[in-house]
Amino acid sequence: MTQPIALVTGASAGLGVDFARQLSATGARLVLVARRKERIEALAAELGNARVVALDLSEADAAERLMADLAGHGEHVDLLVNNAGFGLTGRIHTQDGKRLRQMIDLNCGVLTELCRAVVPGMRERRRGGILNVASTAAFQPGPGMAVYFATKAFVLSLTEALHEELREDGIHVSALRPGPTSTEVGEVAGFPSKLKGAFDKFAADSASVVAAGLAGLDRNQAVVIPGALNKVGAQGHRLLPRALLRKAAGMIKL
Repeated sequence: MTQPIALVTGASAGLGVDFARQLSATGARLVLVARRKERIEALAAELGNARVVALDLSEADAAERLMADLAGHGEHVDLLVNNAGFGLTGRIHTQDGKRLRQMIDLNCGVLTELCRAVVPGMRERRRGGILNVASTAAFQPGPGMAVYFATKAFVLSLTEALHEELREDGIHVSALRPGPTSTEVGEVAGFPSKLKGAFDKFAADSASVVAAGLAGLDRNQAVVIPGALNKVGAQGHRLLPRALLRKAAGMIKL
């Protein structure tokens, strides 16, 4: 017998912290994963029903090592929250190639590997949940953040496909597509101060975004878009020509 846990990646800041707090409040046993050991240890101490795995998921074989750690502790994943990820601003030829590859590996590669790793057990148990954090960036090209937008499009497409693949197996799969949210994302991505100010002005609070994501997963909603403004904005790709969307996005200088 193994113990069911909720696995939260990127748990050291932003949405990850609120995922941990809200899931902890349900009585779930948590495993928190992030690079910053001190932060997740402090969060685990606050919650009282979590243990930590300090791991840089962008490293080679990180997903495999994480699953081995869970097995070694007699745990199985009942809920996977794929929250780890980051963005980078700048035109592609100005960006560091190694850092770009780390972003792709983390935002797409590790997320996919973890989904693949937990599904067999969930299918056997006929229950489980996977919540992948995408973005409102997923429906349009993003000049100035081209690779980041592309990674989120991957996450959305993958998640919607898995939602259909696994719906008859008793597994809930949802993509959370937040818009601007009060987290560290702008600082990590390198937003210029003027853009960061505009971003912060329209940013939703992290706790409400997380609550919407977990509620949507509970309903087995394939795509969860928190906030009325984001829902309206998400329809832009249906109402406007794609050429216009990319030109409009390109007018924002990053």
